[in-house]
Amino acid sequence: MKYKTGYWALSISIAVMMYSCNSGNAQENQIQAAATPTDFIQLKSGNADVSTGYPGSIEGQDNVDIKAQVTGYLDAVYVKEGQYVNKGQALFKINPSIYNEQVNNSDAALKAALASQATAKLEVDKLKPLVEGNVVSDMQLKTAQSNYHSASAQVAQARAALGSSKINADFTYIKAPVSGYIGRIPNRIGNLISPSDTSPLTTLSNISLVNVYFSMNEADFITYSKMSASENHTGNIELILADGSVYSYKGKLENASGNFDRTTGSIQMKAVFQNPDKLLRAGGTARVMIHKNVDAVLKVPKTAVKDIQDKFFVYKLNGKKVKMIPVEVSGGTPQDYFVSSGIKAGDKIAVNRIDVLTDGADVIPKITPAK
Repeated sequence: MKYKTGYWALSISIAVMMYSCNSGNAQENQIQAAATPTDFIQLKSGNADVSTGYPGSIEGQDNVDIKAQVTGYLDAVYVKEGQYVNKGQALFKINPSIYNEQVNNSDAALKAALASQATAKLEVDKLKPLVEGNVVSDMQLKTAQSNYHSASAQVAQARAALGSSKINADFTYIKAPVSGYIGRIPNRIGNLISPSDTSPLTTLSNISLVNVYFSMNEADFITYSKMSASENHTGNIELILADGSVYSYKGKLENASGNFDRTTGSIQMKAVFQNPDKLLRAGGTARVMIHKNVDAVLKVPKTAVKDIQDKFFVYKLNGKKVKMIPVEVSGGTPQDYFVSSGIKAGDKIAVNRIDVLTDGADVIPKITPAK
């Protein structure tokens, strides 16, 4: 009887133990099933290249409106729109007939003035010995000398008039003041051209160098000025073209204005670029990218940061769970945020499952070092 009682007691104990083990395994399996497989990166502090972009407009080194300096009918157009011309090359011709006649008239007037001057000189030379011999009065000589000076002044006046006439005649040939590309030509042969015309004959753009003008706010300007005086300034000024490609040549930054615009709170800047291939053209648009180095920064991928009402959070690994941590963002790149507080180097941050994770959630972590 005692033997049977011991047997039943042992059987019950074994059953209780087996139930407890099975229950523990089931609970553990349930927890494992509820945990979310999640990738984590272990943060490390490092240096980063940060760029800031500004939309800009392209202008040639020299942008010149070509206008007539004399009035007349357009006689010839020697260039085509979009053509590259060299400095001094003829662009347009205004009918020169009236100006050539003015040159002839001024030349004749000069010759007449020279003849009068010569006659007055002869009179002076004739009277000098007569005055010395007391044949004529000194007053006659002084009158002759005065006539000579008057004739000499008329010669100078006539010579100036001839020079002016020649200049006007030369203005009928309109030449390129600089090398560059011809813009639109609105006038045609036979149109009456005048210096008072509001529209130029064409525009000429020298684009061997180009200036890309853009506006910088006061805060960015102060940051850039400090950066220029420190080792953080890379001097690496890039240009992003309208098709999204990066321009082949690096530029340099210069002030285009010495003062801030009180209306906009910004200052005009310009980035200067070489343009040997003539790819950049006046009137185009591009984006100026200013680079700087940032030391000892924590970079967190933007895919790992949750944005809730303009506040930023990350999920930090805490044992086998995650904790939702608020962080301060101080800048970034198109791919990463720079975090200034909330986390530190060595912390493990979730980089996926951000939309399904919650504070305190169980995870199955897979950890990789940050790049």
